[in-house]
Amino acid sequence: MTKQEVKDIIQKGENIHAEFKESKNKLPKTLFETVCAFLNTDGGIILLGVDNNGKITGVNPDNISQLKKDIANLANNPEKLHPVYFLQINKFEIDGKKIIVLEVPVSPQVHKTNGKIFVRNQDGDYQVEHPVEIARIVNRKQNYHSEQKIFPQVTFKDLNPKLIARAKNLIKLNMPENHWWELSDKDFLQKTGLFRKDENGKSGYTLAAVLFFGTDKLIQNLLPACKFEALLRKENVDRYDDRLTVRTNLLDAYDLLMSFIDKHLNDPFYLEGDQRISLRSKIFRELVANIIAHREYLSPAPAVITILKDKIEFKNPNNPKFFGKIDPGNFSPFAKNPTISKLMLQMGRVEEVGSGMHNVKKYLPLYDENATYEFIDEDFFSTVIYFNDKKGGSIGGSIGGSIGGTKSGQKSGQMGGQIDNLTDRQKEVLNLIIENNKISYRKIAEILNINDSAVKKHLKALKEKRIITRIGGTRGYWKIIDKE
Repeated sequence: MTKQEVKDIIQKGENIHAEFKESKNKLPKTLFETVCAFLNTDGGIILLGVDNNGKITGVNPDNISQLKKDIANLANNPEKLHPVYFLQINKFEIDGKKIIVLEVPVSPQVHKTNGKIFVRNQDGDYQVEHPVEIARIVNRKQNYHSEQKIFPQVTFKDLNPKLIARAKNLIKLNMPENHWWELSDKDFLQKTGLFRKDENGKSGYTLAAVLFFGTDKLIQNLLPACKFEALLRKENVDRYDDRLTVRTNLLDAYDLLMSFIDKHLNDPFYLEGDQRISLRSKIFRELVANIIAHREYLSPAPAVITILKDKIEFKNPNNPKFFGKIDPGNFSPFAKNPTISKLMLQMGRVEEVGSGMHNVKKYLPLYDENATYEFIDEDFFSTVIYFNDKKGGSIGGSIGGSIGGTKSGQKSGQMGGQIDNLTDRQKEVLNLIIENNKISYRKIAEILNINDSAVKKHLKALKEKRIITRIGGTRGYWKIIDKE
């Protein structure tokens, strides 16, 4: 979420997806009633330090760190919020005053605070007590959030402990304040909502657990039609020039699909401030994450990425909520699979719910100033990016031919033919550095599934070829060396 988005929320005022609360020195007493209501309804944003009329009153700067800790601790305390839920907490300074922003997604489960159930409507939060109303909430969540389907026959031994360790390590690297990575594997699965007990007393590992941590054999046995397809159709449009079929866990699926994107799409040179960022990564990592996080996994249809000469299509089976074209500027993000989305967020696979649309809107004009896009919410959710074919070369190519080039108002640079002499593994390492110039060699090793010494060897080769250099020590960053 950006500062401008927060300002827009304040300007529009409180509504079914936005709540303002004054919080100068302590948390409001009703904070978790609103958290609970958003989790049980359609999600929303809570602004601490703003009064009911939209006036920014601010939070005492000396108390912000403690308030953020209090929110995190209470959200993970089952006596305060049950089931517990990890909330995304940010702070902003607006008009010289500090505010705290809580982003609360919709949850696939029914939550209670202090033993009471709350839901949200236009007038605010209200308590639900009647069994019929509670049953309606349960049925709505069960029918929509299929990721919560329980498989009683699946045991802990059916899951891959290496994948669980990998997820915990990603959380440790990306969000160390969330101490889930310190839990035992079984406790970790419960905390993340991947092992649950439903309202009828049935308990077990969920569809989301199988998708993240199941073996390929288990996934195919339980979900035989589940797959992702990536197609390149630039020359042979009736069949394909290149094809990738993915039938594996979501951690590997993400990496494989991103590798296909990196292989076939350019990455023009771009500086944000004085830092090189990967426009390709900013735009397409979120779109790849979206077809993983928001697809309907009980549908037999695959999720498909198709790269054509003049456009790229991302399509995934969907339970539509908004129906028709979506305007990113007037849209409240909604997580189809909140548990999957939450775990991907904490592993650093996505920035936040709705960040895919935000990044396309922000970075696509920088990637190709003539490109356009559309988002369509139907039985298949479609994201289509259209390129102006006259531009020639905005789409297609690989890292070897894409790093470099020029952009108006930006510093230009080229790596020249040195890229052509890199090994595939060195190109993978370089891609990770472009995506995150502060990445550690240990994280590179974890992502590429190679040992530390191999990473150091590849980094040494890139430095010797004058492609990268290290600025600073262990707390420094990698710099791409520009060839004027």
